[in-house]
Amino acid sequence: MENQIAVITGAAQGIGYAVAKILSARGAKVVSWDFDAENGTAMEKLGGLAVECDISSLASVEAAYAKTCEEVGVPSILVNSAGIAGPNDPLDTYDIDAWHKVIDINLHGTFYVNRVCIAGMKANGYGRILNIASIAGKEGNPNASAYSASKAAVIGMTKSLGKEVADMDIAVNCATPAAARTRIFDQMSQEHIDYMLSKIPRGRFLEVEEAAQMIAWTVSKENSFTTGAVFDLSGGRATY
Repeated sequence: MENQIAVITGAAQGIGYAVAKILSARGAKVVSWDFDAENGTAMEKLGGLAVECDISSLASVEAAYAKTCEEVGVPSILVNSAGIAGPNDPLDTYDIDAWHKVIDINLHGTFYVNRVCIAGMKANGYGRILNIASIAGKEGNPNASAYSASKAAVIGMTKSLGKEVADMDIAVNCATPAAARTRIFDQMSQEHIDYMLSKIPRGRFLEVEEAAQMIAWTVSKENSFTTGAVFDLSGGRATY
């Protein structure tokens, strides 16, 4: 991945940071778009660039893109990892403000980041995008309607964009991981965490390094044919 510039949203921790580590080790210049306080420290360890960004704001995403282009160049890789879980409540009592926040970050944020980054990829005739969705987007998790809906929409949007640029050397795919022990668990009830584990045939949670290995291939030059696809990281839970 020499000479590749990789933007990774939510790379201060979790799957995003695991992806940043492996791409950096393979020669890419990594840029983390995150507003986590640990973002600078995380990127300093990798020799990457930390850019403060709220992906739910188009203006913030556009500013992050401008800074990235100015300091390191036009991104050729995008891994959209930022997201939130939201509360674990039934749909009929789900907090309206919480619903909008989940949709704003998980869906609108994915749209903004893809919209801003795809233009430079189209101009250069090359790019790789991987949007992190969720197994919840395929199957739906009870008491997580906003999260499930947002991730299902990410899958549909990814397929649509993949077809739009299928005649170029641009691959747009998504991954549907089962739960991994990251700080997103802090937003969930123990009952919901136990439910998710019970649905994984492997009998354990996903390791972030396992996710990073698959994601690294999807954004490599070797992935020159597959686009608009959904890569399963569900430990056997996914049925399609």
